[in-house]
Amino acid sequence: MKFRMIHNNFNVFDLEKSLRFYAEAFDMKEVRRINAKDGSFIIVYLEDGSSTHQLELTWLRDRKEPYDLGDDEFHLAFRVDDFAAAHARHEKMGCICWENPDMGIYFVTDPDNYWLEVVPTRS
Repeated sequence: MKFRMIHNNFNVFDLEKSLRFYAEAFDMKEVRRINAKDGSFIIVYLEDGSSTHQLELTWLRDRKEPYDLGDDEFHLAFRVDDFAAAHARHEKMGCICWENPDMGIYFVTDPDNYWLEVVPTRS
């Protein structure tokens, strides 16, 4: 028996805002969408073009307030081949929320305040 991780899910308050953020911040593209017949939810799967792992964004029609993410003790991580360019992009977007220069990493937040780690490719 062999298990393989295929996706992570984030519930989002404003789907279009989240789709724009992930496209701009991480070059992610929509690869599949599920629309509930009754309009109660939309699920969108995103990929980065180099991995089979997907990010699933779920929007719930009846959600009236932003999600409470607790203590921000979880995150997704992205490895990037041009760390300086990625940092400049995210700095321009104003989404960097925490940096650790000693470790050579930083974190950004998406529109729902999910934390996303950016790590340089290391040899």
